[in-house]
Amino acid sequence: MGRQQSYAAVARQYAQAVVAGDILTCKWVQRACQRQLNDLAKFKGKASPYQFNPKLTDKDGREFHPADNLCAFIERLPHVKGPLAGETIKLEPWQVFILTTVFGWVKSDGNRRFRRSYIEVPRGNAKSTLSSALALYMLAADGEGGAEVYSLATTRDQARIVFGDAQTMARRSQGFRSRFSVNVGAHNMNVLQTGSKFEALSAEGSTLDGLNIHFGCIDELHAHKTRTVYDVVETGTGKRDNSLLWVITTAGSNRAGICYEVRTFVTRLLDGVFEDDSQFGIVYGLDDGDDWTSEDSLMKANPNWGISVRPEILGPLQAKAMQLPSAMNNFKTKHLNEWVNADTAWMDMRSWDACADQDLDIESFVGQPCWVGLDLASKTDIAALVIVFAHPEIADAFAVFGKYYLPEDTVNANGNSQYPGWMNTGRLTVTPGNVIDFSWIEADLNDLSSRFAVQAVAFDPFQATQLSTRMMSEGLPMIEVRPTVLNFSEPMKKLEALVLQKKLVHDGDPVLGWMVSNVVAHLDAKDNIYPRKERAENKIDGIVALIMALSRAIKPGDSVVLGSDYELMLL
Repeated sequence: MGRQQSYAAVARQYAQAVVAGDILTCKWVQRACQRQLNDLAKFKGKASPYQFNPKLTDKDGREFHPADNLCAFIERLPHVKGPLAGETIKLEPWQVFILTTVFGWVKSDGNRRFRRSYIEVPRGNAKSTLSSALALYMLAADGEGGAEVYSLATTRDQARIVFGDAQTMARRSQGFRSRFSVNVGAHNMNVLQTGSKFEALSAEGSTLDGLNIHFGCIDELHAHKTRTVYDVVETGTGKRDNSLLWVITTAGSNRAGICYEVRTFVTRLLDGVFEDDSQFGIVYGLDDGDDWTSEDSLMKANPNWGISVRPEILGPLQAKAMQLPSAMNNFKTKHLNEWVNADTAWMDMRSWDACADQDLDIESFVGQPCWVGLDLASKTDIAALVIVFAHPEIADAFAVFGKYYLPEDTVNANGNSQYPGWMNTGRLTVTPGNVIDFSWIEADLNDLSSRFAVQAVAFDPFQATQLSTRMMSEGLPMIEVRPTVLNFSEPMKKLEALVLQKKLVHDGDPVLGWMVSNVVAHLDAKDNIYPRKERAENKIDGIVALIMALSRAIKPGDSVVLGSDYELMLL
């Protein structure tokens, strides 16, 4: 294999260099490396539940080290694309780190510790090559009888990318085929002696239920509009003792999809919020405050910089993105691994995320003045109620809390993979039936008015006439705010400025974060802005409610006078 050191040693050196700051990476890579170094220090001795890269014996009595064995296997396979096509694969230290970590940790029974792996890395960093080579290993060299190996995606074409590369690798590697007796067909590969097979499957053309998966590779999970494929693989791998769910993807645009859900799980794991010894995760990208226009940012986000990611190609693309706003977000997503929602997205999501305060608690504001925004949209879709307080510690700043409502039938329709999770964590109130029961919202408004000094409830009159009249009769200060450019432009600009100044503090609300990422800013000839969404499924109701609440909070001198006939007050 031409190496002076073991692969495990190369991986350790990489992790140490990353943690020391000698290799330029973002915090998530640093935390993944630190996690591995911590585990190496923690899991020692025979009593430990896991051992790293121990000497194991296969069914034929041959001894091997799992981490080194895998990497040595891959480095005997050929590249099949690009300028290196035909040459033997040479793993880079970052790839060695991932592979040795995922495969090196084993339990006392010899099975792997990690059952799920999530890798997020920009385009061009040899993702498919790595996955294809790994799939061949899992098919033929992992010692699993009757192994079922699948490349899975939502479309046939996407599913065939990893399979097609693996197929070409196998065809060009006579040594691999003869050593493991692999038969390479047009649509599958199989090992007759073990009954193992490798196929490409897609949600559009295959029956995915009932699979007994040894290795499930999901390429570009961000492109999955539903969670179907992921859930099938997660369930299918649960039937075997040594299976692996392998996800490798770039960033995407749908913060309500399964990919962002898994990503959030991984980043929280790396943050130390909880532990899960069966999940590996690493995310290559930028940190808050990084200048995306610099070459350092390109190097930081792309671990294969100078190898498969060429400066002479990426540099001009970066320059184009700096000149053309329409190209900027696509560049950030594909080449810097930044999650952005629309080609003309309004909010800088890293700035939004930087405003999160996990300790923020609405109960600490009891008795304080607040402003409420209410957007009822339609009875079959999300309704949003957002409460804004003056921040007690930061001058000219606001604290924001959101409540959201959906009918049960909409949640069950599975249009958004996040809805059930948000319901379970209490972020989403689900009312029975197929339309929102507004009495739940009315009850929450009455509760708010009993605990806080509600200054105004700003509402869009659409769908809300009866509710507003009833709330007025209860003594709530209802103010009609029609969704016009005139009413929305200034508070929307104010909202953006507050976020950039870290003066709009939220509790990390994932629903509101998703909604703000969906907002596209429409700019008119007079530089007025107005919130819009690109697609119907990209909900923005919470942000509309927040803008309405802010429109009242930034006009504290405006008093609300209710007439005896409870007429609706207009801005």
